[in-house]
Parts: sequence; C-alpha cells; structure tokens
Amino acid sequence: MRALPRRFYARPSRVVARALLGRLLVRGRGRRRLSGRIVEVEAYDGARDPASHAFRGETARNRTMFGPPGHAYIYVSYGVHHCLNVVTGTPGTAAAVLIRALEPVAGIAAMRRRRGLGDRERLARGPGCVTRALGLTVAHDGLDLTSGPLWIADGPPRRGGRRIARSPRIGISRAVARPWRFFLAGHPCVSGPRTAGRGVPTRRTGR
Repeated sequence: MRALPRRFYARPSRVVARALLGRLLVRGRGRRRLSGRIVEVEAYDGARDPASHAFRGETARNRTMFGPPGHAYIYVSYGVHHCLNVVTGTPGTAAAVLIRALEPVAGIAAMRRRRGLGDRERLARGPGCVTRALGLTVAHDGLDLTSGPLWIADGPPRRGGRRIARSPRIGISRAVARPWRFFLAGHPCVSGPRTAGRGVPTRRTGR
C-alpha cells in the first residue's frame, strides 16, 4: 500500500469526506503499523462555515488548515480530547475533514492498551478515541499525509456493501442543520447515530 497523493485531498471537503469512507488510516510502517478503516467523518468548509475553526481567520492554533492539502490538523477539544482532521481544498481555503471513527484493523493489541478496554468496536469510536488509539497528539499537527508516518492508503475503499449516509454534524452550536456528517450506515464502530437524519437522503455504494 502507498499513501494517497496530494491531488486526492485537493478537492472540496465534502467530496473528500465521502471518498475517505472505507479507506485505511495508517500510523507507522512494517510490523509497528496501526491502522483502522474510516467509517465516520465530518466536513468543514473554512471561512464559509460558521462551525469551522477557520471561520474567523488564521490563528496559531489553526494555521495548518490554511496550508497545503494532505496534511493532518490536530487540535485539543475542550482541553481534553485531541481531534484528527485532514486538510483539503487549496492553500488558504482552510477546509478540512474530521475523522470521527475507525474500524480497527491492525495493531489492535496496542490500541487496547492505550484505550484501557477490550471492546474492538469501541476502540476508535469518536474523535478523541481515534487519536488515543493511534497515539496522536498536537505534537503531530502538520504531518504530511502523503509521506508518512501517518497516512491514508491508496487502495480501493472497502465499505462492506454499506451505504454512505449523512446527517447534521455532532457537538456544534453553529450551522447545525448542514448535513455534512458522512458515515457507513449501521456500522457498529460509528460514534453517533447510525442512520441518516430525518429528511436527509442516503447513497448506496458497493465495496
């Protein structure tokens, strides 16, 4: 497996969000590899999105969002949870996709030690759990996803026949009605509701 190229990320956040579902997020190489299949994401659209960290402009905290696509933007939420985002679009637009949940695939024993629990379905269920399972902190903010040590594999997405569903985003107070949360419907590792929001259409896909 190789890392996805930068052109994959140089697209609108909602396009990238859908395309990420079913792909492997990997930390490390060889036998020290940890990986999980992306099953839930949220799109954020920079200055056009009141829920985005970039809505009011560039700061020291969100600077990575304003750089080239294909980098990891990691921040601390509520002073407790680290959250992993993928920078998308073009430099200066500050669009990003939040990784909300993974289905653990490799390095599960290490994830269990980090999380202090054994239930595989709960290891990376939720943004804070994703970063704890993979051992990511703000020290990893700005990592280039096209060259490792954190990367998303270029293999075809595997969605197990599940459709891509969408709903409003979770845990925000602005632009709450925008249906920019995308997930694999019914997947047990999804952190929020596992069916589409009321009145929000879904999309059926293959593997």
